[in-house]
Amino acid sequence: MTWTSSTGVVLRDLVPAALRRSWVAAGHCPDRDLYSLFRERVAAHPGRPAVIDSAGSVDYAWVDRAVRWQARSLRGHGPSDIIGIRVPNGREGVVAELAVAAVGGVAVHLPDGGPPVTGTGSPVVGTVITDVSDALAAASDPAREAPRWAPVAVDPEAPARILVSSGSESAPKLVAYSHNAFAGGRANYVRAVHGGTAVPRDLVLVPLASAFGSFGAAITLCRWGGTVLLMRRFDAAAALRVVAEHRPTHVFGVPTMLRRMAALASAADTSSVRAVVSSGDVLTPEALAATRSAFDCPVINVYGSSDGVNCHTSTPEHGVGRPDPAVTDIRVVDGEICALGPMTPLCYVDAPELDRRHRLPGGWVRTGDEGFFDDGGTLHVVRRLKRVVIRGGYTISPAEVERALDGHPEVAEVACVPVPDPDLGERLCACVAVRPGRPAPSLGQLTAFLSDRGLSRRKLPEHLVVLPELPLGRTGKVCLPTVTRLAAERHAGGRGDLTGGGRW
Repeated sequence: MTWTSSTGVVLRDLVPAALRRSWVAAGHCPDRDLYSLFRERVAAHPGRPAVIDSAGSVDYAWVDRAVRWQARSLRGHGPSDIIGIRVPNGREGVVAELAVAAVGGVAVHLPDGGPPVTGTGSPVVGTVITDVSDALAAASDPAREAPRWAPVAVDPEAPARILVSSGSESAPKLVAYSHNAFAGGRANYVRAVHGGTAVPRDLVLVPLASAFGSFGAAITLCRWGGTVLLMRRFDAAAALRVVAEHRPTHVFGVPTMLRRMAALASAADTSSVRAVVSSGDVLTPEALAATRSAFDCPVINVYGSSDGVNCHTSTPEHGVGRPDPAVTDIRVVDGEICALGPMTPLCYVDAPELDRRHRLPGGWVRTGDEGFFDDGGTLHVVRRLKRVVIRGGYTISPAEVERALDGHPEVAEVACVPVPDPDLGERLCACVAVRPGRPAPSLGQLTAFLSDRGLSRRKLPEHLVVLPELPLGRTGKVCLPTVTRLAAERHAGGRGDLTGGGRW
């Protein structure tokens, strides 16, 4: 399938059409567009809470009234339009996203500071929704009848959403997904982590704009008819208050968020939570143990990305899980993890060079991760192939050093990044946040700890930066570009810390 937007952006489905149809025939995809699925939920339970945010709770009927009012403002736009969304993370984002679906358009969330709305050749976004206040006010006024709305016929294999990668390691990528890929493959993984919960109440700590949080409206509401709980911005203490007051069944967040909540959770009522779902970054053994203890429920780790890979497990200490054919098949090709299945995206947006680099014949997605399957069929991720520090020709995996340092008694959070060096090209810098009430470790103490854990001398960090807490990016993950800049400002051009035992 080839689809062309009103601004001239061409999207080509890199997965064979016959394969897409086989997933529909197998029942893995509903073969419905997102808004028609949402309207079905509205008809089934109009008074059920749909969104809970800082302004309170609104039900399905209210959300649909607001969506139709907002869709009226998009008259003139339709199935050939890519529409940007830049509104607060809450009911505003939900209404804007569903309004785009109602007119048959393609939605892309563009948070402040996010990627540009132009691609390499054409403008990607034709218009941007920046304010939905009139639609919200109209939905709250019982004297105003919502506009009648005739459903727009949309091919379920046509694009519905553009996800924006976090950009934690490189420039953000724009990835196009169809209605079936969202309401099918991605929805199937969310159903699996819900574990049979009939009416899920999902506290989504990450933004709707993130790939991880993108399921909030399109899946929790449109496909599974649950309730989504949203926060304007993440704060660990505030998140625990939301848990105690609004009783979510599932909490979705990145490891940094979960670790910060776990540190404060001793006095909080978390008894409603049936599972905590972690994704977006490496869930270390220490973070896993702390989260399990604090919430006293299973912790499900999701290995996935906006590029189209997913595998999840409640025992991440034994690998990242077994592939689910209703979500995506996974193979290891020349050591690299590759994925293809009902959730596989169409292509990258206005970036054929990314398609050439990250897609294989038949639509397979290259993850850039090295991995293997054990004898039981469980997938294991060895390391990120792209994120490395090269010191004088020797390649160091920052993730390996981070995993080891995560067990240090003084270290609450850690990120290891490269620092430019005129002699060796790069040196490794450990950036750490210290546990409350504990002294800041010296570089020598950290390298001694790492040596005791068996890391070779060549992998030891040569610089140290201590911060009150590590800066987070817009998706809630540690912002590696910011940490890298801070490390470079502190140490670039230096000769390493001779007292730390890290030089070799």
